[in-house]
Amino acid sequence: MFLTITTTGTPERPATDLGYLLHKHPDKAQAFSTSYGTAHVLYPEAEAGRCTAALLLEVDAVALVRRGKGKGRGGAPDAALAQYVNDRPYAASSLLAVALSGVFSSAMKGVCNARPELPGQARPLRVEVPALPARGGPDLVRKLFEPLGWTVTAEPVPLDTEFPAWGDSRYVRLVLESDALTLAEALRHLYVLLPVLDDAKHYWVAPDEVDKLLRVGEGWLPGHPEQRLITSRYLSRRWALTRQATERLELVRLAETDDSEVEEIDNAVEAETEAEEKPTPLAVQRREAIVTALRQSKAARVLDLGCGQGQLVQTLLKDPAFTEIVGVDVSMRALTIASRRLKLDRMGERQASRVQLFQGSLAYTDARLKGYDAAVLSEVVEHLDLPRLPALEYAVFGSARPRTVLVTTPNVEYNVRWESLPAGHVRHGDHRFEWTRAEFRAWAEAVAERHGYGVAFEPVGPDDPEVGPPTQMAVFTQTSPKEAKAA
Repeated sequence: MFLTITTTGTPERPATDLGYLLHKHPDKAQAFSTSYGTAHVLYPEAEAGRCTAALLLEVDAVALVRRGKGKGRGGAPDAALAQYVNDRPYAASSLLAVALSGVFSSAMKGVCNARPELPGQARPLRVEVPALPARGGPDLVRKLFEPLGWTVTAEPVPLDTEFPAWGDSRYVRLVLESDALTLAEALRHLYVLLPVLDDAKHYWVAPDEVDKLLRVGEGWLPGHPEQRLITSRYLSRRWALTRQATERLELVRLAETDDSEVEEIDNAVEAETEAEEKPTPLAVQRREAIVTALRQSKAARVLDLGCGQGQLVQTLLKDPAFTEIVGVDVSMRALTIASRRLKLDRMGERQASRVQLFQGSLAYTDARLKGYDAAVLSEVVEHLDLPRLPALEYAVFGSARPRTVLVTTPNVEYNVRWESLPAGHVRHGDHRFEWTRAEFRAWAEAVAERHGYGVAFEPVGPDDPEVGPPTQMAVFTQTSPKEAKAA
């Protein structure tokens, strides 16, 4: 990663004052150890008329993976390799922002004991970042920096200069210029907005990140027109932290408007007496979506394939429309827990006649699975190795052939929205893979075509406009017997 800061000067105010401000002597090349590599500070030019300081961050990809404890998107070697082969060593991100704050900490705070008058002086500044991920494109770059007094040049980087038809990548070459900002203000802008544009962080976002954001954003963030977007992305879209930061920023804005202290405004606000409504857990939303789809299909006899500890079976038993419910799982321990959950040993005879649990593997055909109205595979397919999926496909769609099949699986694109999920991790340690929406759609459509089913897709949970829902569901419906036989 590479970033340069250039300033110009006069004999009275030489550009080499930049060395005092950064606390790094222009005649030296210095190296600093960081948690993820080595940061080098050097001056390609240092004259009274023009001075440039460069920060070069060499990222140790192995250290980054070890400290992040990333597992990739599954157990496959090609997925694990993505932990090491990525854009992190080359493109500006939170790694570079953390290096900025570590190497230039005094400059970011506006402290210079040797020349205390310098930090408060605005000076001509030019910042260049050759490769910056910009999720939102050049327009978003301008929306973020221009309100802060920067003249912005954001040139899209093509995917391949020899193949212009391929279009542009998600990277830009960024140049920022200003005559009205201090160096400390410039560094604070970069510290917050570089990871915001990347829309990702290499470390776990803890509650103390709110204090850090408000401290570094003091004086410019409360009134920024893109404050909500900045806050949300900086805090990795953790809704609780984002709400907390937004509320505190609003108090700062009100205090500035009223020429008061924040504490006075905060004390004037009555404490909320009503308890906040907790969001419905995704597992509950998933079961509700499955039950709704089963009702719409008019299914009465239902298979829960991979039933686990019996949560879905328990939900289906509450609806008399489902006259026969069969839970199947390969794990006897899970079936034992399901039996206890359902209280099968104390269940009335009429209710007990509606439910059955038995052990079975979805990798093999099973005559006991034939003749049912519907089958549910809820969060099951991702627990199988990819080479075993064709066996499951035939056992369910080719052999058992229920009239309706519901398949739910995590949407890996949504993982960036989870508060408790570090970057690069899958949602469960036993997941062999997690599909994007396009990958799931391609698999489902191919299965449907091979076995004479139609397929539709439903979101489960909040449908994020950028990354989709947390869970994706495919609803397979058997076509006419003639079409099914042909397939």
